[in-house]
Amino acid sequence: MIAIIDYGMGNLHSVSKAVERLGYEAVVTADPQTILEADGAILPGVGAFGDAMQNLSNTGLDEVAKFFAASGKPILGICLGMQLLFSESTEYGQHEGLNLLPGKVIRFSGDFKIPHMGWNKLSFLQADSPLFAGLDEGHVYFVHSFHAKVELESDLLAVTDYHGPVTAIVGRGNVFGMQFHPEKSGELGMALLGNFLALTRSEKTQGAATA
Repeated sequence: MIAIIDYGMGNLHSVSKAVERLGYEAVVTADPQTILEADGAILPGVGAFGDAMQNLSNTGLDEVAKFFAASGKPILGICLGMQLLFSESTEYGQHEGLNLLPGKVIRFSGDFKIPHMGWNKLSFLQADSPLFAGLDEGHVYFVHSFHAKVELESDLLAVTDYHGPVTAIVGRGNVFGMQFHPEKSGELGMALLGNFLALTRSEKTQGAATA
């Protein structure tokens, strides 16, 4: 069973339906016990970083997400959910994140269209990642004004190009994040999501991540 963490900010229905289409049981839940007993967890998100962290903190789901990650079971952040995995964000002030991955979320800066919106090609930086098993590089769908700057190159699995390299997929141990929406990114997006979900049935769940 895959727990889709409901903290009041996310495309819960579309993520749940995508998980089910891939042949997995999905439950949208804010119940800590249900989350912790799941085989894998997804942290979706749409909106502002500070509001999301406040919601997580108010419900205690910030600690639940950290505990789940420490358990060694696979957890995936999508869009804002990926950004929440990092140490901090400068979106409308300074905000602490879940600190599962070291790095900072910052706003795009430059004389170009913000938000970054549309289909952009992924470049796989670590081809041996289980997320990329059997897949070729292709296009996925982005909508974001802020992007993550990772501290450790080893956490950066894929980038896209939008007036320079942009963090697209991150991962360390059992903790993964996708800046784009895999459930809205055609065959490649669904295949990437499917490869993540396959980890929930594997005994090789790569060990808990620590920032």
